[in-house]
Amino acid sequence: MSLWQILAVETRRTLGTSPRIWQPALVAAGILALFITGCRTHDFPQYAPNYREYVYVTNGGSDTVTILDVVNVRVDRELPVGHNPVAVAANPTHNEIYVVNSGATPANGSLSVIDAEHNGVVATIPLHRQPLSIDLNSAGTVAYVANSGSNSVSVIDLTSRRETAQLAAGDNPVFVRLAPDGKTLVVANQHGNSATIIDALTGKVRASFASCPGASQVVILPDSTKAFVPCSAGHQVMVIALAEPVAEPNAGLNAGTGSHPAMPDSLETLMDVGLAPVDLAIKPDGGEIFASNSLSDSVSEIYNTTDEVGDTYMIGNNPVRGLVSPDNSLLYVANARAQEVTVYSIDEGKRIGSIHVGDGPGALAFSAAGHLLFVADSRSGDIAVVRTSTQSLFTLLPAGRSPNAIVDKAFNVQ
Repeated sequence: MSLWQILAVETRRTLGTSPRIWQPALVAAGILALFITGCRTHDFPQYAPNYREYVYVTNGGSDTVTILDVVNVRVDRELPVGHNPVAVAANPTHNEIYVVNSGATPANGSLSVIDAEHNGVVATIPLHRQPLSIDLNSAGTVAYVANSGSNSVSVIDLTSRRETAQLAAGDNPVFVRLAPDGKTLVVANQHGNSATIIDALTGKVRASFASCPGASQVVILPDSTKAFVPCSAGHQVMVIALAEPVAEPNAGLNAGTGSHPAMPDSLETLMDVGLAPVDLAIKPDGGEIFASNSLSDSVSEIYNTTDEVGDTYMIGNNPVRGLVSPDNSLLYVANARAQEVTVYSIDEGKRIGSIHVGDGPGALAFSAAGHLLFVADSRSGDIAVVRTSTQSLFTLLPAGRSPNAIVDKAFNVQ
């Protein structure tokens, strides 16, 4: 039944069956339907016939991935993967999705490879104990997976779909990030209260920096000069100046040539923010960074050029994840102990509203066009679809149990 028909039925049900009453109302309903349809056409992108876009949500309690069809804003399917999926990444150059399955203790985990064109699992790559995080190089040929139970980072050749190396890390590595220039890996070691710096060209550890209680995540500037690590068991963010690594000829994972760097990796500072900073969100243009302080119910603004903390803003109940809009103007913050996402205006320096979503919002992702924001709600087991043009909830779509990570993938089929 069309929207026009639904409005007509409801109008007749409300006003009765007299033609004199309901026929003018029916005309009004038709006009309203056309108005609503016009708004949707204007606000939503117009897609080419061969365009595809999906959102992939890992469900840790269901051993599945929920796949959303972004074009039609509906659930496409729920796909079985490995045990306890906890992280997901999209290949930047190929139509593949990678799901990190942390496994069951003491069993090893695995990496599920999903063909995005057909949305089926096409390979499973063995990993080590309790893998928790993944990052890919810009070519989409190599993946790095932090194995928290094995104190290591797996290097995965995505073409041959096999592990090619296992790199040493600190105690309980929970997050790995590859610098944009592809030369440096930074690993957050939660139990080790430290960050490990690894030369991605040789696979060798270059440095390790302690005094970061509960190191939980890594953000690296677009120019690959600095790394920021939130100390989630404390109240600080560690700032590391990264060296310019150069590999020796014919050595290591990917051989390179050149002279040694003039300056080594170094600890710049530990910046005071709020209590339990669990997440860092960086502006797409590489500007400010925002720390979500989960136990202070606040967000701290970090100026990465001067290593200074600006203002700290009360934001919501247990903020755990932030995401900056593609135009660098808005910060969206998921509040885990509330049913809302807070909207903060970066330019105005103030909170401008909140969006009601499901229970326990955590992971966030934008659609490719930026017109939709997807929010994984861990306790209610659903995905909130938010219209960014109106900052309002568009719909709630079902997911599996305990959705915890999310990624968007858009492409054209040939």
